[in-house]
Amino acid sequence: MHPGAAHGTEDTRQDAVVPGRASPARADPDAYVDAVLAVTDMIPAGRVLTYGDIAELLECGGPRQVGRALSRSTRDVPWWRVLRSGGHPPRGLAVRARAHYDDEGTALTLPPGPADPEEYRVDLRRARWWPSEIEQAVVAGLGASLRRAGQ
Repeated sequence: MHPGAAHGTEDTRQDAVVPGRASPARADPDAYVDAVLAVTDMIPAGRVLTYGDIAELLECGGPRQVGRALSRSTRDVPWWRVLRSGGHPPRGLAVRARAHYDDEGTALTLPPGPADPEEYRVDLRRARWWPSEIEQAVVAGLGASLRRAGQ
């Protein structure tokens, strides 16, 4: 189960519709959640994507919709592998996420000297994952299905 609604507060951008993307308001919310969870399940241990990366891969919605989808989830998914922009862990979940990052060997950037346990970032340059061609085809199918349903 996803640990809470705080996961969807990752970004200060507006929920604007991006040209070429279906309006998230028209997409079936349950289908969108399923698509986001499917992509999240594809992310390997020690690797990450941002909320915006998932929206880009699906070509539907935006970072806030992805966060909302994760926060609505009742399914057990590796939520810690989906980050806010800049490599920040989900708001309010940094300590819980850190245990997962340490267990999986996820590349982190730590501040020098003593720091609060929440003061770290995932090193996106080293930890960001991008799907293989076969995985991209699966994700493209999910996104196409969402866009068809939203028309």
